[in-house]
Amino acid sequence: MPVFEACHTWRPATHPETLEGPSMDALTRRRHQLTRRPTSDRPAHALTRSLVLATALVLSVTACSSSTSKSTDGATRSAQPRADAQDINPQPLERVKDGGELRSPLQQWITQWNPLQVDGTYGDSVEIMKMIEPSIFRVDATGTYQPVPDFLVSATVVSTAPQVVLYKLNPKAKWSDGKPLSYLDFKAQWQAASGKDTAFNVATTAGYDQIGDVAQGADASEVRVTFDKPYADWQTLFYPLLPAAGIGTADDFNKGWVEKVPITGNAFKIGALDKSAQTVTVVPDPNWWGTKPKLDKFTYRVLSSSAITQSFLNNEIDYASAGRADSYSQLKADPNAVIRSASPWDEVHIAFGSNGPMADQKVRQALEKAIDRPSLIKVVNKGVPVDFPLLGNHILMTNQVGYQDNSGQWGKLDLAGAKQLLSDAGWQDAGAGQPRTKDGRPLELHFILAQGTSQQSVDLATATQNMLLQAGVKLDIDRVPDNDINEKYINVGKFDLATWRNTGSFPPSTTVPLFEEPVGDNVFANYSKLSTPEIDGLLKQAAATLDPVAAAKLYNQADAKIWELGHSLEIYQRPQVTAYRKGLANFGATGLADTDYTKVGWEK
Repeated sequence: MPVFEACHTWRPATHPETLEGPSMDALTRRRHQLTRRPTSDRPAHALTRSLVLATALVLSVTACSSSTSKSTDGATRSAQPRADAQDINPQPLERVKDGGELRSPLQQWITQWNPLQVDGTYGDSVEIMKMIEPSIFRVDATGTYQPVPDFLVSATVVSTAPQVVLYKLNPKAKWSDGKPLSYLDFKAQWQAASGKDTAFNVATTAGYDQIGDVAQGADASEVRVTFDKPYADWQTLFYPLLPAAGIGTADDFNKGWVEKVPITGNAFKIGALDKSAQTVTVVPDPNWWGTKPKLDKFTYRVLSSSAITQSFLNNEIDYASAGRADSYSQLKADPNAVIRSASPWDEVHIAFGSNGPMADQKVRQALEKAIDRPSLIKVVNKGVPVDFPLLGNHILMTNQVGYQDNSGQWGKLDLAGAKQLLSDAGWQDAGAGQPRTKDGRPLELHFILAQGTSQQSVDLATATQNMLLQAGVKLDIDRVPDNDINEKYINVGKFDLATWRNTGSFPPSTTVPLFEEPVGDNVFANYSKLSTPEIDGLLKQAAATLDPVAAAKLYNQADAKIWELGHSLEIYQRPQVTAYRKGLANFGATGLADTDYTKVGWEK
């Protein structure tokens, strides 16, 4: 369910500011509830989503390039990103200093450190937990999960009927209490997160509830996980892995990680949690068996969003969001700053409702043809230093493996085609500048916006209003109280048009609830309430298909049907931009990728 000014993320979003309406994260959809949490400013991306109401334009940009062009508004714009684009100043370890500190903003004090617990999914805490607990996989720049050799020798599907995954653990991997990683940790995590014991207050059961058994393999370094139902995105599980000794009982699971991290098992450990100073320090663990980290310390300090820019300019932190026009101009002018940018999983769309005239597919299709998407991008892109990439897919981003533009005729401006569809739907032309009529009623629709939304969102709605009038559709822009837009409008599908962002929908199975066919009163996260058995079946088949190439084909087939249905109009992939202190290496705008913190440091 959507909430105002919240972001509940496992892989945190990049900016504390928001854009174009609410933003829904994947974990939220799985939980079917939200808690109010600030958006993180860490340079990573979310595995989860939250619905965030927009109040400020985010200056979002694609990956940097030396190739530029001039737009009509005078801003210098960069070229589009490569499929694997990221901007982290990659440097070989021999060119990175030994020692030093990275100072990071933290947007709230972390109380619950267990990332599986319902209160532990705050983005900053989970990213830190992936530094200090085993991250058995690391996502690369293409969005592909890769085993981390420090923890995994291999992880493979050894059977498909039933699905069995065999993990071969690195025998050197151990917890801070001296115990080796083993099947007992995997088993404890499954049992805690499966949802079978409601005493474990879990954030999500997704994937874990499809496991039938976790057992030891041929020896102590092997783990066999058997699924009752196929689960294509099995690599998202046990990520990070937590110790059985810390989550074996509901009391340990719910309370044992409050204001402390009892056991660690990665290259780093907690150095200090200073609540009075509102700082968290993370330091290398001397017992680490892998490559020695470059930095001596990571320091996180709680800062309000409004204070982050000035803190960077005061040389108090080493990176800050350049996500608004004002912050961008200040940070770009700092001689010690460099702007880095990339494209995470983050999209902006206009959602269509299913009530009144919008119940007619031809009307929704007509709106798709009447709206000029590139022109809408220019509206929100004005004054921003790079172009926003036009998005032709509801499920996969432009820099994601398997992406293809499925918009077809529905993503192209075709005013004549829009008018014909409306005529076919019985809405008669009433002349230029007048709404069409049917049975004596004018074709009048409503675009719902929160009262506190950004001017850019208002401009986007106004541009849409002008476009639709050319086809004979009267569009009213209704400003509603911020606290009402979710519960009284979006959640219940009381809108003709609305806009919000979907973020962090990776892997693609997390998008299924967005387009899932409602069952009774349960609309999942499909607030438009628009679907078909064919779309529903294709998406669920894709989510259960273990071959990623075959799965991508099914997702694209479903996406083409979503466009044809007139479910929602994708506009662009919303990129990220952040200012980093010069000389910072192997750290920055990662796009779809994870950060390897052992390589982060300062150039020699």
